[in-house]
Amino acid sequence: MPPHRDGQLSAGSTLVTRTCRISDVSFRSFLAGRPAPRIYWTTPDGLEIAASGAVARITADDQGRFDEVRERASDLFASVDKNDFAPDDGDGTPKATRPRLFGGFSFHAEHNASPPWDDFPGAEFVLPRVQLTRTESDTRLTVSARDASPPSVKEMLSEARAEMETLPKMRPTADPPGVETTRHATSRDEWCEQVRRATDQIHDGTLRKVVLATALDVELTEPVSVPDTLERLRTSYPECYRFLVEPAEGGGFFGAPPERLVSLRGQTVETEALAGSVARGETPEEDDRLAAELAESEKVREEHDIVTETIREGLEPLASSVVVGDRQRKRLSNIQHLQTPISAELDDDEHVLSVVEALHPTPAVGGLPPDEAMRTIRETESFDRGWYASPVGWFDADGDGEFAVGIRSGVVTDERATLFAGNGIVADSDPSAEWEEVQLKFLPILNELE
Repeated sequence: MPPHRDGQLSAGSTLVTRTCRISDVSFRSFLAGRPAPRIYWTTPDGLEIAASGAVARITADDQGRFDEVRERASDLFASVDKNDFAPDDGDGTPKATRPRLFGGFSFHAEHNASPPWDDFPGAEFVLPRVQLTRTESDTRLTVSARDASPPSVKEMLSEARAEMETLPKMRPTADPPGVETTRHATSRDEWCEQVRRATDQIHDGTLRKVVLATALDVELTEPVSVPDTLERLRTSYPECYRFLVEPAEGGGFFGAPPERLVSLRGQTVETEALAGSVARGETPEEDDRLAAELAESEKVREEHDIVTETIREGLEPLASSVVVGDRQRKRLSNIQHLQTPISAELDDDEHVLSVVEALHPTPAVGGLPPDEAMRTIRETESFDRGWYASPVGWFDADGDGEFAVGIRSGVVTDERATLFAGNGIVADSDPSAEWEEVQLKFLPILNELE
């Protein structure tokens, strides 16, 4: 279990939040000067959040973690000062800056926090003490406190605003830390043997698909600045989410996932199937040829259809309608995927965590049948996935929220990073080809560290 932390939720606490508009500032400068816990979250459509400190923490473990987080969050949000959303600067407080909890879950419910995941329990969400929110219209500063009077919190907001005015609007991106050595947790020969055993299970009928992952241990020349790494990822992968969850000093989980797990606004769900990948070409013609091979591959179509079908089936018990869109290509700077958008209208008001629980893990990161795939992953992989390939994101008092799938990611401690990547294995998967493909998925993070 992780060590005791400040901000644990207690009964009878009142949560007071105040917000104001500020001039734009460097979010990286803000994060660089703030203590853990630190949060960063940005989406392809432009929402950007940087936050620090913990007014409240919610942690949970084991199979009941989704319910426990949801119930304890309900208690927390019920304690919000009812005047929180009165305007502080004459123009109202937008929903984007209202209190929300940031965090995520471990991939496996039976998760024992161990290196490099020492500070990551089965689930943890933080309501930040200080938060910057940038939308298309403006930048806002939010300060929250518990068991403090509204006037005192407004004074805290004024003090924080004065501090923000000392931050620069822009900050040069620092050079990457440099890579001393890399070491695969699973050798090429071991990986190929794992794939062969998985395909044997598929041919025997015990599996339809399983996603096998591997880890890359990276020794760095100097400690990494994750905020600067995320800024470099912004340039390289603008189509992706970018996140940082740093529960305690010295260790953080970060990444640039291309895949949204779920977005819930009211009763409208947006999600997607993202499965099947191939490299980018060096010329437009080669790029198109590789994409055509991807779209025409029977192996890839099977893998993608499994993911799409399972997401649809997961949503149907909650939804009055589910719409599966047209399959398309999602191009990133070094890789391209098949993507199918999926939307749903829910029957009733549901919490986003109910939808997350219904979908996690999708076959894009787990497999089918789910229980057999999870058992195979546990028996095959020689490392702890921790929060890799898990739901990472946020939710608010209304139960709305957004979660990405924590892939194209790594966990960093001081001068060491552990990166993760996985591939979907189906009946005709070729072990050598799967090894080459999985190496591509380390590159988004590795390239920004070298």
